[in-house]
Amino acid sequence: MFAKATNNVGFAQRVVATLVASAMVLMSIGIYNNAQAANLTNISNTISDSAPSAQPSHSIEFTIPAVGGSAIIGGNNIQITFDAQDDGAGGQDFAGGDISSVISDNSDLTFQVNGGGFSAPTFVASDNDSFTINGIAASAGDTVEIVVASGVITNPSTLGSYEIFVDSASGDSGRTRVAIVDSVEVRAIVDTVFDFTITGLATSTAVNGTSTTGSSSDVLLDFGTLVAGEPEALAQRLNVQTNARNGFVVTVQTDGDLESATGAIIDTFVEGGDQSESDTVWASPSPDVNDPTTWGHWGVTTNDADLNSVGGFYGSEFAANEFIAASTTPREVMHHNNPADNSTANIGQVDVLYQVEITALQEAADDYSTNLTYIATPTF
Repeated sequence: MFAKATNNVGFAQRVVATLVASAMVLMSIGIYNNAQAANLTNISNTISDSAPSAQPSHSIEFTIPAVGGSAIIGGNNIQITFDAQDDGAGGQDFAGGDISSVISDNSDLTFQVNGGGFSAPTFVASDNDSFTINGIAASAGDTVEIVVASGVITNPSTLGSYEIFVDSASGDSGRTRVAIVDSVEVRAIVDTVFDFTITGLATSTAVNGTSTTGSSSDVLLDFGTLVAGEPEALAQRLNVQTNARNGFVVTVQTDGDLESATGAIIDTFVEGGDQSESDTVWASPSPDVNDPTTWGHWGVTTNDADLNSVGGFYGSEFAANEFIAASTTPREVMHHNNPADNSTANIGQVDVLYQVEITALQEAADDYSTNLTYIATPTF
């Protein structure tokens, strides 16, 4: 006889058997954990210079996922790997192929969370392609920024797109890229502008504490007939417009003494002394019949208020009624150390005044003359 097998196992018994079997499987592979790894969001690496072989700063930024219980605690290691897709080709390495040679402590590393202010992380390690830090605490939804200072990591010498991998060691990670591209050279030409003009001034024009006694033109200073003991003053206005980076300087000089055809001379201020500093107030000549240099003199002043402070040409600025000699030596009467606009006082416009005074001993002549030469020089 043959016995016929009969399945008498009920539904409830089959469910229990399945649960037991499942529990055995879970025990064999470990206890299940509900915390799941997630991708870091908004991850980027902003570099200050994308040119090959440059040494830019790196601003590596990412947001902690708001799902899966993600967070970073101070003891979590964060590893940042450069060129995570390294294919070994030449010229594609950051820092010449060895990050550890340039990052060996936290001196070039800073971080901040949610823009709260930068501080130094704790350095853990570095190798050819990466560095590892900790000491950063961030919660789900927080934005972390890690900065490597400029001058530390050298860009690859080969153009291309390179992957940067960030692993927070708490299960969250992300990838971004930087592009190494040729620098774009930008060229431009700005034509030089330099305009210098001289204009005569009217009678009774005040210049640096002295008023003109007559009018002038751009090409003539005519003092007319001089009277002993009565100073005569004439002035001209100088205007400069320039885009020279370091400005300009204007000097004035004579081509000789203020002399007549007979050889008589009206000497330089003071009494032939050829005064070169800006600290002497106008003084009338004190005649000595035996000394022709005391019979008359003439000089120049300027209302440029920064000849010393900007140019350093004199020991001090020209105060009211202070004069220097009108001399065969070039003397600075106008200056600025930046571009000038042709109109602003002390920058693009100044007035220069010439004064002459004689005594009764000054030799008679109707043809005292000399030539003034202004030299305006831009400084680029």
